[in-house]
Amino acid sequence: MPEGDTIHHAARRIRPLVEGLVPEIEHPSPRLRGECWPQKLDGRHVQAVDAHGKHLFVRFDGGLTVHSHLRMTGAWGTYRDGQRWRRTARRAWLVLRTERGEVVQFDGPVLELLTESRARFDRRLAELGPDILAGELDEVRFLARLREHDPTRPIGEALLDQRTIAGIGNLWKCEGCFAAGIDPWRATGDIADDEALAILRETRPRMRQSALDGRQDAHRVIYAQAGRPCPRCGEPICGRGQGEDNRITYWCPGCQR
Repeated sequence: MPEGDTIHHAARRIRPLVEGLVPEIEHPSPRLRGECWPQKLDGRHVQAVDAHGKHLFVRFDGGLTVHSHLRMTGAWGTYRDGQRWRRTARRAWLVLRTERGEVVQFDGPVLELLTESRARFDRRLAELGPDILAGELDEVRFLARLREHDPTRPIGEALLDQRTIAGIGNLWKCEGCFAAGIDPWRATGDIADDEALAILRETRPRMRQSALDGRQDAHRVIYAQAGRPCPRCGEPICGRGQGEDNRITYWCPGCQR
């Protein structure tokens, strides 16, 4: 699943192509048939393109916002005029076309047009925790959210809860815990505040750099490296499913405590 850095990088690429302009809009997906987005957004300027955690927003005049969550299958593409798309046209759900280029959302699966009031009261959005990539990280709010939930759940699971901290996915959960030297299997109740914050403070600059350069793979250290020696202590890296979704957690039992 694309994580917060990928979504912020997408917003960064989309912004110069549409912000301040009135795009030509197509929604070729059959799932949007009858939604009439071209008519509803006709003549409206894009005021802003921003992200919160794994959610991306294209905000138009008049309080209308296109909201996207890519889950496991979706992707945002940006293209120069005439440039070939990296996925087939039948997989395109939304196209925003301006004199500066094309923005295409492929394969959904969450793509909706929200009014200002609906966006304000949408529980999925209202319950999101602080964004790990916000201009200033709200550490107090993060700690409050962390302590609100089950103290017996492993810290690795807690970091994936978007109500606690928005934007961290499985990759950055593993990399952040490793960088901070924290065992992702430790119960949240046994994690001191300074340890929890250490994970965020190690993760945040790496994610911010990835959001800038789009080179997430270049910032990986132990993710998907099970069986290989830990670059810090030499012990074999372990990998095992964690949480309800059984996402593979990678960690070093030799130096993560």
